Amino acid sequence: MADHRVVVVGGGPAGSAAAYWLARAGHPVMLVEKKAYPRDKTCGDGLTPRAIHQLREMGFDFSAATFWRIDGLRSYAGDDLMLEMRWPRHSRFPDWGGVIRRRDLDAEVARLVAAQGVTVRERTEARPVLDRGRLVAVDLVSDGETERVVPEVVVVADGSLDRFGRRLGTSRRKDYPMGLAARGYYASPRSRDRFLESQLDLRDETGASMPGYGWVFPLGDGTVNVGVGLLSTFKRWKHTNTTRMMEDYVRTAPEYWALSEDRRLTEPMGGKLTMAFSKGPLAGPNWLVVGDAAGAINPWNGEGISYAYETGRIAAGVISEAFAADDLGLLARYPRILDDEYSLYYKMARIFVRLIGNPPVMRTLAHVGLRNRPLMEWTLKVMANLLDEDERGVGEQAYRMLATMVRPLPIR
Repeated sequence: MADHRVVVVGGGPAGSAAAYWLARAGHPVMLVEKKAYPRDKTCGDGLTPRAIHQLREMGFDFSAATFWRIDGLRSYAGDDLMLEMRWPRHSRFPDWGGVIRRRDLDAEVARLVAAQGVTVRERTEARPVLDRGRLVAVDLVSDGETERVVPEVVVVADGSLDRFGRRLGTSRRKDYPMGLAARGYYASPRSRDRFLESQLDLRDETGASMPGYGWVFPLGDGTVNVGVGLLSTFKRWKHTNTTRMMEDYVRTAPEYWALSEDRRLTEPMGGKLTMAFSKGPLAGPNWLVVGDAAGAINPWNGEGISYAYETGRIAAGVISEAFAADDLGLLARYPRILDDEYSLYYKMARIFVRLIGNPPVMRTLAHVGLRNRPLMEWTLKVMANLLDEDERGVGEQAYRMLATMVRPLPIR
């Protein structure tokens, strides 16, 4: 038997969750992180109630100074329409969220993982060793030295670039939507706001419409996370400069945030968002793929952290069952479990993002929707995947209402 039955490649939310729950089940685990904690990640830093639930299950300390509690979402469409909505009550998830820098979040969760007995290897790159296409070992490269380990199972959690997974044959479906986003940190006198804020009708300083959406997420420490995002369903998305989009958004954001170039604390960082489980295959004879490496980001709202924690935990459960049965063939159940859990929801999302990739449709939804609080409250539940079991039928009705509003519009 290997010293570590499982090697987890990547120390972000998905990898940390997989390692944590495997160790809780009594399995020897090594978590390999290419960089050293704390390290920056391109992220909006927002946590929905789904993410809070997973962190609470792992014993995360929400009283930490780096964590700021969030009560809900404030949405704008231009300057004239605004709606504040609190997170909904739910039988399973809390009715609050939060904001915390990913560098702080990942470092704290890594400490929780280590406390479960996981061997955490920082500043170490994991490289697959293949024999006729089959994963037979993992090389750990650190400070110019290479150590070879032979785990029974590998969890691939190395993010959207997924270099490890690509060597195993994973690839992205080009017909599935992808996101593009950029974010930066700014000083702001309103950093202790209790609401996430989004702008659904982005305009540049001339008033011309821009594709996508903007956000300001308060961190409670004098700073805010400011960003913009757009979808690949927008016709000219490859020619859109997200840094310029963010500069225009900063100039037009509500005055109470007091955003300006001289208050910018960091250079903008951008990246692509792989969505809707667009990666595959998600399982091999002795490996599983989780989180962003699996394309698990929610297309409805660009949320990735919740689904990283959830897929990591699901993978840990499948691996534990395979070990208990002494049958790694059970790893093949993992994609089916994900399909049962997410496929209908993500299918609806893929249809929806094709609609809102058309700027007139996005503007119509924003301006009509923000005048209808009940519709927007249900839309928030749908987009954040916070419907209770007895509400799923009503959520589908809300979606059909959205589809009805945009059906008369030309879809290019």
